[in-house]
Amino acid sequence: MGRYVDLELPPPRIDVVYYLRLDDRVKIGTTFNPRQRFAALPHDEVLAFERGGRDLEQQRHREFAADRLGTSEWFGLTRRLRAHIRHIAAGQDAWQVHARWLSAALTER
Repeated sequence: MGRYVDLELPPPRIDVVYYLRLDDRVKIGTTFNPRQRFAALPHDEVLAFERGGRDLEQQRHREFAADRLGTSEWFGLTRRLRAHIRHIAAGQDAWQVHARWLSAALTER
């Protein structure tokens, strides 16, 4: 008749590269559990998510290496990085995008 979500199953794993803003800095990192990860990180705003894992994260770190602050995963919020974030966010709320990815993964079960 229809599909239903089996709440006994663990949630699907969706690896994401995230962009968190703190003042005029952006952390580019990766996780499969953003809410848990962000609880341990100081931040002002979740700017965007990109589907992908460690490989994509490392690619972004190389791409924005000139904007890196020290040796951390924090980068200056430069015009170039801001444009990239706007492009991947496409005017959408990051959490709504993540929820759609989870929903799509659940329907594929």
